Parts: sequence; C-alpha cells; structure tokens
Amino acid sequence: MALRTLKTIDLAGKRVLMRADFNVPIKDGGITDDTRITAAMPTIQHILSQGASLVLMSHLGRPKGTRNPEYTLKPVADRLRELLGGTVIMADDVLGETVTRQAEELSPGEVLLLENVRFYKEETDNDPGFAARLAELGDVFVNDAFGTAHRAHGSTEGVARYLPSCAGFLIEKEISFFQPVLDAPEKPMVAVIGGAKVSSKIGVLESLLPNCAAMIIGGGMAYTFLKVQGYETGKSLLEVDFLETAGSFLEAAKQAGVEIILPVDHVVAAEFDAAAAPETVDDVNIPVDRMGLDIGPKTIALAEDRLATARTILWNGPMGVFEFESFAVGTKAVALAIADSGAITVVGGGDSVAAANKFNIADRLSHVSTGGGASLEFLEGKSLPGIVALTD
Repeated sequence: MALRTLKTIDLAGKRVLMRADFNVPIKDGGITDDTRITAAMPTIQHILSQGASLVLMSHLGRPKGTRNPEYTLKPVADRLRELLGGTVIMADDVLGETVTRQAEELSPGEVLLLENVRFYKEETDNDPGFAARLAELGDVFVNDAFGTAHRAHGSTEGVARYLPSCAGFLIEKEISFFQPVLDAPEKPMVAVIGGAKVSSKIGVLESLLPNCAAMIIGGGMAYTFLKVQGYETGKSLLEVDFLETAGSFLEAAKQAGVEIILPVDHVVAAEFDAAAAPETVDDVNIPVDRMGLDIGPKTIALAEDRLATARTILWNGPMGVFEFESFAVGTKAVALAIADSGAITVVGGGDSVAAANKFNIADRLSHVSTGGGASLEFLEGKSLPGIVALTD
C-alpha cells in the first residue's frame, strides 16, 4: 500500500481540513508539555506556505461526548498563536452555521481551530453523517494525528472517505521509523521491552522476535517470565493467567536463537510506595515479603553490554517504577545506554517517552513517537485505520 503524502496534493488556494493530535497535558489552564503541538508545526507551516487556509481539528482528554469546559482547546489556540505569529481563530464549536461561516471566510495563511471534536459522541462512534459534515469545512483532508491513527473515528478515518486525503509529515515520519523495525532493521537489533503487564506487550514481543538478536525484558512484566521459570517473585506484580503464554514465548525465543535478558537481581521494597525504602537483592529470587520495583546493578550491566552491540534499538516500556525516584535508577541507566549506543534508536509508548523526557535524552534519540497506543499497535503489526484511509 502506498501512502498518499502532502507532496501528492496541490494545496494552492485550497481550504485544508487537518486532523492534528493536540491532546496535551494541561494544568491550571496552562499547557505543561507542548511536544505534540510542536510536532505538528512542520505540516501546518507547509500548508500555509502553499497559499492555503487551514481548519484544524483535535481532541483533548476524554469528555465522553459532552461539552465540558475542562477539555476546551482554547489553551492550544493560544500556543498556536505564539508559534505561528499569525491569525488563529478559535471556534466555539465543532459544527454549525457560525463555524461554517468562519471556515468559508478564511483567507490564505489564516487558521481556524475547531473546539474539541470529542464534545460530540458521533466522533468516537465514527458516525458517517458527522464525518460528512466535518468534510464540508475543507477542500482537502490532511491527517497528521499519529496518536489517534489506531482509532476509526469521525475526524480521522471517517472524513477521509469524503475528501481527497493524505498524510502529514508527522505520520510520514512515524511510519518511516517504525516500518523498518518490523520489515528490515539494521542488524543486530535489540528490543528493550518493559512496563507493567505481559498481556499488553506480548503482541509486540512476538512481532519483533524474528528480527531481534536480543530482547531485554524489565518492569512488572518481567516477574511473570521469572515465575514461569520457577523463580520466587515475592509480592511482585504477577499475571497468573499469562504464565503459560510467557513460557511459550521463552521457548519460541530459544528456538529462534534470540537471547532473552531478564532481571538477575532486583531493587525491592516492602510495599508499592514512593516513600518505601529501596533494598537491593543480589539474586534472581525475591524474598516472599518483598516486591520488585526496579532492576538491579547486575541486570543494568547486562543490558548496557548488550545495547552497546546494537545497530538498531527499539525501546517500549520502563524497567521499573521510574515515577518513584528511588526506583528510577534502572530505567535511567538503560535510557542513557540507549542514547549512547550510536544505534538507530526508536522509542514508542507513553511511559518510554515520558522517561526519555525525564532523563533529558529525547534529542539524542533517532525517533521519539508521539503515539502511545498507536505505536504499540503498529509494532504488533496491526493495520491502523487512520493510516489505511490514506493509502492507495
């Protein structure tokens, strides 16, 4: 399937309807991280430079189909005005006579930002009538919201049925980094997979296995893999229902000749608490009255050695409870090793991106994805409806 890109559509004099992902964190009315807004700027600036006007759509949070001022996009409009230095009009709604008039009156170079599309239940229902009405606001549709590409919603997949459509630069960039990881990465490739649960990551593990030389598995999910091998995991997070799945995966990796690096030592605590006292356990077994919350120094050394040999690294998920300072050491060490590796480094998943930002290494990585769930499903080899709609 060939992705239709911005370079394939003439935008001069057109009114472009663009879906962006402006789902940014907001506290006390102010944006605390504008990464997703700045990520959309190359596409926005290109559209405006071509002599087009622009109608922007996005969601923010989960207002669940009702108008909720807590989830207004007004702070996003303010930030766009600062970044663009031009006319950005904030609409009071998503649809209606006033919005239609505002769109029709736009001059080339002007921008109209619609209110939160998820104020309408029809958005998440992918209602055809809703999508058709959105489509009336533009001549051309550009989707640059990778973070919602795994959802078939009205403003993503639905609108593409009614207008000439293409991908923006951000979606094009995301695919250009993720697709090679699945198809033909520079080898050897090492995957660093962490997070809480095997159930949410087993699809990624299985999808990446054929191209990996090694996999480093950490975080809460590691204890299920250790348990099925007969080790004591104490009070650590455990998915009993996935013990058999974990065992089958380890056998598949063995058959494929892929090295699986699991924790050989741990940082533990008596309870799950930011104030809990960290204790290092110099053994693969965890005391019955303790829970693992981070990888230990020997495991860190194993991970660092393996990452230094990689030509491609895919990182999805932290090695421990990095939100707690006492249990962030493992994730930080692995993050720095990834940044120092000299390999092609691709990071996906909300927690990994948060960790990359926390440890100030994001600008040293080849690609940091803007999509959590979308990057996960892409790596599982699933088709993303929002992207399929943009392909020939």
